[in-house]
Amino acid sequence: MTILTLSRLTKSYGKATALNAVDLSLAAGERVALIGHNGAGKSTMMKLVLGLITPSDGAVDIAGHAPGSPVARALTAYLPENVAFHPALTGREQLTHYLRLRAAPVSQAKDLLARVGLADAADRRIGTWSKGMRQRLGLAQALIGTPRLMLLDEPTSGLDPVSRGEFYDLLDELSARGTAVILSSHALSEIEAKTDRVIVLSRGQKVAEGPVSVLRAQAALPLTLILYPRAGAASRLVEAFPQAKPSGAAFSVTFAPSEKIAMTARVADVADVLEDYELITAGLDEVYASISRRAA
Repeated sequence: MTILTLSRLTKSYGKATALNAVDLSLAAGERVALIGHNGAGKSTMMKLVLGLITPSDGAVDIAGHAPGSPVARALTAYLPENVAFHPALTGREQLTHYLRLRAAPVSQAKDLLARVGLADAADRRIGTWSKGMRQRLGLAQALIGTPRLMLLDEPTSGLDPVSRGEFYDLLDELSARGTAVILSSHALSEIEAKTDRVIVLSRGQKVAEGPVSVLRAQAALPLTLILYPRAGAASRLVEAFPQAKPSGAAFSVTFAPSEKIAMTARVADVADVLEDYELITAGLDEVYASISRRAA
């Protein structure tokens, strides 16, 4: 089932175009990462989906409903990068307020706070909380009503490594239940293995889209082999890989993606002199940098 459809979505402010003819289709359970430089159009896209601003051209469809309509609002949850709560309220009081706004049972507050790891702090004033705790409270309010579409803007900002892992476990759980997720983040290495598809925006235009493996292939960045020879076998390894460069006790070989199969066969030929080896591919940070340079 398609949850979100953007059709040539465009937003202009006078002569400046913030978003230019962007198409997107998001199915139930899909997790999509939205990446791009500051000013690329990410926040504009989210505001258009939320119905906070209206498009200059094109259309947004949320499961058959217009953005900002009562049904679309009920289906959609949003977590901004910088959440703001009343410092004099406790976590339970603040979440209870949001539950009432969404006509949900206030009894859900306890379970929602526990779900994001805030059960022990539920009755402390938010003004005494850390930024990471406030971010988790924001996530709790986004979970109210089991939304079908979640828009998350830098959702792990301020979270420690353990909390980040717990957040992505929760994201997996929501995806398995059919919630579609758009996640905007600058932490590219973090989201690489946590999303199904990546969309790259540059100057308001969609310049790339697909799984990380597809974007990596399009970028055609070189691969690197790290070869660890057995004791006394370094000379034979250098004979087999004359282009290898010493790197401490190991040797590195850089090659084009088109040579991957042939290079793998060459490694197999010298397996008896190898202690170990690693194949290093470009990360999403490098892939994004390559795509951005081409787009510029």
